[in-house]
Amino acid sequence: MPTKGSPGKTSRTTAQRVGRVLERVTHQSGRPDTPAYGSWLLGRVNESQHRRRVRIQVILTTLIVVANLIGIGVAILLVTVAIPEPSVFEDAPLWISTVAVPIYIVLAVAFGAYWITRQTVLSLRWAIEERKPDRNDSRNTFLAPWRVAVVDLILWGVGAVLTTTLFGMVNHLFIPRFLLSVSFCGLLVATGSYLLAEFALRPVAAQALEAGPPPRRLAPGIMGRTMMVWLMGSGVPVVGIALLAFFEIVLRNLTQTQFAVGVLIISTVTLIFGFILMLILAWLTATPVRVVRAALKRVEQGDLRGDLVAFDGTELGELQRGFNAMVDGLRERERLRDLFGRHVGREVALAAEKEKPKLGGEERHVAVVFIDIEGSTKMVTKRPPAEVVEVLNRFFAVVVEEVDRQRGLVNKFEGDASLAIFGAPNSLENPEDHALAAARAIAKRLVEEVPECPAGIGVAAGEVVAGNVGSKERFEYTVIGEPVNEAARLCELAKSKPGKLLASEQVVEGASESERAHWSLGRYVKLRGYDQRIRTASPVEPAKPAK
Repeated sequence: MPTKGSPGKTSRTTAQRVGRVLERVTHQSGRPDTPAYGSWLLGRVNESQHRRRVRIQVILTTLIVVANLIGIGVAILLVTVAIPEPSVFEDAPLWISTVAVPIYIVLAVAFGAYWITRQTVLSLRWAIEERKPDRNDSRNTFLAPWRVAVVDLILWGVGAVLTTTLFGMVNHLFIPRFLLSVSFCGLLVATGSYLLAEFALRPVAAQALEAGPPPRRLAPGIMGRTMMVWLMGSGVPVVGIALLAFFEIVLRNLTQTQFAVGVLIISTVTLIFGFILMLILAWLTATPVRVVRAALKRVEQGDLRGDLVAFDGTELGELQRGFNAMVDGLRERERLRDLFGRHVGREVALAAEKEKPKLGGEERHVAVVFIDIEGSTKMVTKRPPAEVVEVLNRFFAVVVEEVDRQRGLVNKFEGDASLAIFGAPNSLENPEDHALAAARAIAKRLVEEVPECPAGIGVAAGEVVAGNVGSKERFEYTVIGEPVNEAARLCELAKSKPGKLLASEQVVEGASESERAHWSLGRYVKLRGYDQRIRTASPVEPAKPAK
């Protein structure tokens, strides 16, 4: 089977690049210019679990508390300014508005913060203990945002019932105001808390996704998220405005100016809350796409790392996992391409990729270089096998590097001999120039770098049939023709000549003037197995061993 010696410069570069890629892919860490989870706040993939737990708790608690405080401020604005009559301060006992309600707010915020911290720790215990998540751990992880939202709804619901009851006992006109305003803010805050919790829990969600996709009912998907945000950011507020108008028609407790101010305030709150919720949703949706886009740019540049972290439980997470699967396939293809190229030659492998290989060949004008080690049997018998292999590898490395440099193909390794072709399968404008230059460089380097392996080199040119030879199940790319045999015979004869390099007159005459200047024509010889005599040529300055 023909093999390709790809320690050549280009081949070695490809192999080294693939090696670096395979080495980097074993390290699961984000690039410094691309946050692994889409935000610097969430840290790096290789962060310790203890530090990650503290980070998540701080981010989650802070975001949820801030969201609730904003919601409380908006609720106070709605019940005191948007609907000023009756007044919560003048028309109700002060102990309700200045003692009971503030105490509940403080207790609710403190309890909510404590519950979030405690439940987060319980839900993420598997991550803290650094063990692989099972399906139940994965379920608890993706339930965490829902639990945060439910607790917010419960606390705000209790607050709505409490304030409605306390103020309603004083004046029934307070009932719709507190019931709708507090409930409205609670729904918006719970929705925001859910989205913010999803963001804060991305690092552990990424680890949980390693156990498999989340239960579908726990992951609402992009459409579910969008509809939920629309409902809470637009649908519910519009219903609130409509109810305000309805109660004003029924109760008639507001002046025209007060009603207009109330509608204006509720509309402004709706716009602000709707904008904030849509901003969070858009950011949550766009971030995974941006991470994939950055990874695609790396792939375009040849960086086939598959370390993209899948941290989203929706279709975007499936996109991230699909990207990693795609990169795995590309990396495997690159590995096979490199392996294939080492066996059959890069040019042959490239041609096989572009079109389906088939048996048969075509006539091509090529130049052929045949190299064979002199006294290889003696070397094998007198040296340890490991040393023989080491010497042969250095010998073939020289051959392959120079053939690659001249855009040739090392078609065969036959024991201690090799055959190089110039002009097939890739076309060369003047294959004779490339073959002769490669032969001279190989002869010089072998003398200097591998003196223990003297080798004869023969160069010939002419018409050959180049193509795939064999059967449909097993074939190889090769060339068949007179120049191959002639180069082998010239190689055999060159072993006894100074410089150990001979070329046929036809090759030298077909070369450019600049290349011919390096060669001198010699005498006519009769090669073994040939009836006709041919004229040989040798380098003007044959390679000589260093003294």
